[in-house]
Amino acid sequence: MAHHRTVVAGFEKKFSEIRAESERAIAQLDAAQLRRSLDGDTNSVAVIMKHVGGNLRSRFTDFLGSDGEKAWRDREAEFRDDFPEGEAGREAALEAWHQGFAVLEATLASLSDDDLGRTVTIRGVPQSVAFALARAVAHLGYHQGQITLIARIHVGPSRWKSISIPRGASAVHNASLGFLPRGGGHGGGRGD
Repeated sequence: MAHHRTVVAGFEKKFSEIRAESERAIAQLDAAQLRRSLDGDTNSVAVIMKHVGGNLRSRFTDFLGSDGEKAWRDREAEFRDDFPEGEAGREAALEAWHQGFAVLEATLASLSDDDLGRTVTIRGVPQSVAFALARAVAHLGYHQGQITLIARIHVGPSRWKSISIPRGASAVHNASLGFLPRGGGHGGGRGD
């Protein structure tokens, strides 16, 4: 019997999109901006990256076989900026980020849609694989929003390069897809 991956492939695509957009924002920050908090009491982008990496490693290591909150995880340490100075700090934040995504991507590659109804636990709470994946997408999307907003503030409006569809470019973007939203649908519609 073939193992279908339609839904799991959809999760893979969304995780990949969120990662790519986050990384386009991160790339616009220099090493100092990456570690700068907006007000001294909020997380910097580097700290958010460290937290995301730790969360993904914990949740997706032995995803189907053990609780998603691993005994070895120190969540509180994820929120401490203990990175080295300069570019070494930037590299350390990126390494934490990449490690988390490597575990996530390997686990997703091992899943099929047949696994979606299986039960996993996070902090002892049972939930379906489908719910755990949806929860992880929501968590990552939340932090992508933080990363993007913080990066945009630090970079400033004159130097910021949009990570998605820029303001005023929706019609051009839709046309590039062959989509005419006002009555035209896909293809050669008239766009009334």
